[in-house]
Amino acid sequence: MERAFLFYMHRSFSFRHLTSTSIAFSFWLLVSCLLLLNSCSFNPNYQRKGSDFLQGEWKQDSVERQKLLVSYELHNFRFTCDSFYVSIASNSKVNYGADTCMNSGHWMEYAKGTYEQQSDTLHLKGFFCNPDFSLKKEGGCFRFGAYVEDFKISSKSDSALALLSFSSTIPVKLRLVKRVPCVEKPL
Repeated sequence: MERAFLFYMHRSFSFRHLTSTSIAFSFWLLVSCLLLLNSCSFNPNYQRKGSDFLQGEWKQDSVERQKLLVSYELHNFRFTCDSFYVSIASNSKVNYGADTCMNSGHWMEYAKGTYEQQSDTLHLKGFFCNPDFSLKKEGGCFRFGAYVEDFKISSKSDSALALLSFSSTIPVKLRLVKRVPCVEKPL
């Protein structure tokens, strides 16, 4: 056994035993490793700037024909740099759960996260929160976990913004309450 081992140790290296398949595999393995290393990048140290026209506090006062609707939501948004904070006032004539939670058909939910605007679409990704915008723990009366919402920006002006949710047929018409400049903060 030791003789066979020593025999192979004293043999000189040769490329003759390599096949074209093993060379091709080695080449593609090397290329894949280089691509993976180049595709990694660090996240930025600061918030991104976000969309200039969105910066500020926006309020939805009412919904068209809200007295005729069984349930609807009113949104209050605050956009700062690339972050959003939303307060959702839900109103319902239907009893969805314990009345201690739903407060006779009126309740509030909160979410925060980051947004991204691509063309006429506003993508919101974040988490449901407590009223002080600290992360909400699992359980309780209302929604928890990920908050993901996409809106089409149907119209915008200096003081008005109209959004169409991809998950609801009720348009969200917002008015500007206060303009807030973006002050980028370290993460």
